[in-house]
Amino acid sequence: MFKDRARLDLEGVPLRLSVNRRARRVSIRIDAARGEVVAVAPSERSLTDAVAFARSKADWIAERLARRPVGGGAYQPGGTVPLEGVEVRLEQTPGSAAARLVDTPDGLAIRSGGEGAAYTRRIENLLKRMARERLAHHTGLHARALNLKVPKVGIGDPRSRWGSCTPGRGSIRYSWRLILAPPEVLDYVAAHEVAHLVQADHSPAFWAVVERLIGDHRPHRAWLRAHGARLHAVGRG
Repeated sequence: MFKDRARLDLEGVPLRLSVNRRARRVSIRIDAARGEVVAVAPSERSLTDAVAFARSKADWIAERLARRPVGGGAYQPGGTVPLEGVEVRLEQTPGSAAARLVDTPDGLAIRSGGEGAAYTRRIENLLKRMARERLAHHTGLHARALNLKVPKVGIGDPRSRWGSCTPGRGSIRYSWRLILAPPEVLDYVAAHEVAHLVQADHSPAFWAVVERLIGDHRPHRAWLRAHGARLHAVGRG
């Protein structure tokens, strides 16, 4: 039996349990300041129902957390940006050279010319180009594994979704910010969207296709729920 004020892990997201005797039913809310989910129940006995309700609302929770203001900051020379799960230094060079990824004695760095908005644009153009290349590659691998025609791949910058599939058009659109996540997380999203070419819903049959492609998908979903808000904040000053 769950206890008042207990804390659980909800697929990578902190879940706090709370009993409110005046509550008429179980509910959940987002504590933006703490970055956690609160499951509320009218009694300790009904906390089990509150936890189950929170788990059933995992997608809604992920969307709300993604909208939460989180420090990510604009691209600044001397700062860092996550790239494939690793913090990479941002460096500035004279002139207006395009951003490029370089291997230095101190590790990987992104060097770019320009200042202010021009510097930001060059950094983001590099990240978007890398995202398109990686996502097209992984999408092709998964489509061929299912004997499907490789869909057209596009990228955008949605506020909460990581990908969307339009089976009728044979196209998939991704968030370019997936290049900021570890490679296995990007690969999971590609597998997820390709699986929608076979199963449009999120039924057990759909998840069976995802598992066929990449094995256990749960750690990658948990990672996105825990870290997705920060990825959405990167580059937004």
